[in-house]
Amino acid sequence: MQTISVEALKEKINSGETIHLVDVREAHERSEFNIGGLHLPLGHIQTMQIDDIEAWKAEPIYIYCRSGNRSGQACLILETAGFSHVINVTGGMLAWQESIKG
Repeated sequence: MQTISVEALKEKINSGETIHLVDVREAHERSEFNIGGLHLPLGHIQTMQIDDIEAWKAEPIYIYCRSGNRSGQACLILETAGFSHVINVTGGMLAWQESIKG
């Protein structure tokens, strides 16, 4: 599993690069703070309810959660399901809110 810092991810977003973001948090966490990724809770990934991202199997997918733990689990599960380029956002949204201003 690859990782990316929140700062490096923010640079990719700001550059206009087309990226696939997946938010594996629960709905209530997402409503508190959201950077716009596709909402696919970890529980859905664990039960292989992943039709929404199936087309991205060979493309880079940046996966984030609150702190980086659940997104790490999601990355491992997706790798075993044949996704070849999953990237865990280290520190998750806690790091984003702490490091990214504005």
